[in-house]
Amino acid sequence: MSASALALIGYVAWTLLLVITIITVRTWISLVEKRESYSFKPDGSDVSEASVRLCRAHANCVENLPIFAAIILVAIAMGHSEVTDSLALWVLAARLAQSVTHLISTSNLAVTIRVTFFSVQLAIEAWWVVQLARIALRA
Repeated sequence: MSASALALIGYVAWTLLLVITIITVRTWISLVEKRESYSFKPDGSDVSEASVRLCRAHANCVENLPIFAAIILVAIAMGHSEVTDSLALWVLAARLAQSVTHLISTSNLAVTIRVTFFSVQLAIEAWWVVQLARIALRA
């Protein structure tokens, strides 16, 4: 399996872990507090600050997964996963670090750190798009 495919699976697994955590927390609250399962706010604000951060971390993964997946899948489909292989796991690491930072805190320092990890992902993805476009235009 290529590093690109492994990173994509890792990104999906992380996104699933976050949503499963949301479901687990809400199920527990529904069972213990006898709260209706349909009554939860999507942003988690009716549960706790930690729940808000969890919901935002999950939403951010969901919002950015299509970009990452599209680039990785295009590279694989073009037969040029070598473009993404060298940095794919770094993007995954930056995604995990961004999410964990989001889960830990929303302080000014944490937001700066989170934006840095996000910027790393975007810079790498932009680089990949340029490289894949060059290859496609030469074909």
